[in-house]
Amino acid sequence: MIPAFRLRLLMLSLLFTLFQALPAEAAQQRFEVQFTEAVHPQPFTGRVYLFFTRSGREPRLGPSWFNPESFVARDVTNWKPGERLEFSAKTPGLLSYPDPYADMNLNGYQVQAVARFNAGEPKIGTGPGNGYSQVLRVPSVVSTQPPLLTIDSLVPAKPFPETRWSKQIRVRSELLSRFHGRETFLEASVLLPQSYYSQPQRKYPVIYSIPGFGGDHLRGIRNEPIAEQNEQGVEFLRVQLNPQCQWGHHVFADSATNGPVGKAFTTEFLPALEKSFRAIPHPRARFLTGHSSGGWSSLWLQITYPNQFGGTWSTAPDPVDFRDFQLINIYETNSNVYRDANGRPRPLGRRGGKPILWFEPFAKMEQVLGYGGQLRSFEAVFSPRGADGRPLKLYDRETGKIDPRVAETWKAYDIRLILEENWENLGPQLAGKIHVFMGEEDTFYLTGATVLLKHSLDKLNQQFDAQSVVEIHPGKDHSTLMTRELVMRIRREMVQAFLAHRAEIESALKTESR
Repeated sequence: MIPAFRLRLLMLSLLFTLFQALPAEAAQQRFEVQFTEAVHPQPFTGRVYLFFTRSGREPRLGPSWFNPESFVARDVTNWKPGERLEFSAKTPGLLSYPDPYADMNLNGYQVQAVARFNAGEPKIGTGPGNGYSQVLRVPSVVSTQPPLLTIDSLVPAKPFPETRWSKQIRVRSELLSRFHGRETFLEASVLLPQSYYSQPQRKYPVIYSIPGFGGDHLRGIRNEPIAEQNEQGVEFLRVQLNPQCQWGHHVFADSATNGPVGKAFTTEFLPALEKSFRAIPHPRARFLTGHSSGGWSSLWLQITYPNQFGGTWSTAPDPVDFRDFQLINIYETNSNVYRDANGRPRPLGRRGGKPILWFEPFAKMEQVLGYGGQLRSFEAVFSPRGADGRPLKLYDRETGKIDPRVAETWKAYDIRLILEENWENLGPQLAGKIHVFMGEEDTFYLTGATVLLKHSLDKLNQQFDAQSVVEIHPGKDHSTLMTRELVMRIRREMVQAFLAHRAEIESALKTESR
């Protein structure tokens, strides 16, 4: 017979063995995170993350929009170097996606910690100045000593690889620096034309290109000039703008949160670029283009500053009519972002005609990620600021219900509505300057708003022949719209627009030089 005390010891030993063998998700795996003084010497206040992945890449490079993996986050105040921070199911205020932390199956995952040290950067795991740890494999069993992730590396700043033909321009904005209370710059890459060095007295028209969400001015850098393919010998300076800001993409619109970006661009950046790179300082020599959020940006700049630019060629723009904001009429009574009138979940993205992305999970993913996401980026432009200094939310993140008071304020950025209400003044100024192209099967359901804009402009053009062009391209989606044929057509039309006003431009320049 086993003595009672030995029986108790045996049972405790068995229980301990069983606990050690429990899968990580069943035992609610704990982690500890710390950061070194070398990467951030001062206490940190902000958001800290644990990203998990089963892929071969670093966890901090996620999550992807279409196939997000698990991650958790928590906000900290005055977190000190070397101080251990716990992540567990019992952590107060712990945020998680897509499931509650206690329900996550972490077997087979790798984990990495990220601290958002750079508060002005929209990206997290790849944002310059943010801190990250080594990558660890999540233990298959839980021990009494949780894994420690030490944030001891910083995402490096992206250098601009300047070449003979690709140059960087950074213009300090007095307007934006004053608004934000810190030094703020507008920046771009400039691709020089083939004759730039051989004809030092020549001045050039400019194509301002605005990338979509997540894009910046570092794309498209070349070691050689582009040989222009037009018989008229017209060459352009090609300027790739950087639209990134803390909240995501500022779309070059003045806003309560992002500040006077459009005004800074037109009054500070344009003169500086034209002086630095021999650009023709005339509205008819400035052309705009952009895709997605960049498409909306280029259209917005053209209608907001109609006499500053010679035309826009906008492709797959973000919603240009808020009666169809990716299938949602934000002005409709009791409208809901997550559910349609029949209670069905609203899709946000599709592929091959089938929904593959949905508003509710996407919005809730962004809630855990924090500022810098696509949906919050819209609010940072279109919404006024609340008492906490942050942009007001268009809809409740738990229920999806739209706040009609906030929706009303968005009318100030509804492009279709602005054109209709101001056409008597804008129509003559925009004659021949609006060109919008959209895929019939746009991936992010942007087609409907562009169709509404087309119907509106067709009617407005009957009042004043502004020759606005809005085209819906059959069979094309967000990524397949930009065929080589369309790209070359846009370039030809820019050449024609420049040549049509060349005499006017040369006359104005001669008058200016006297």
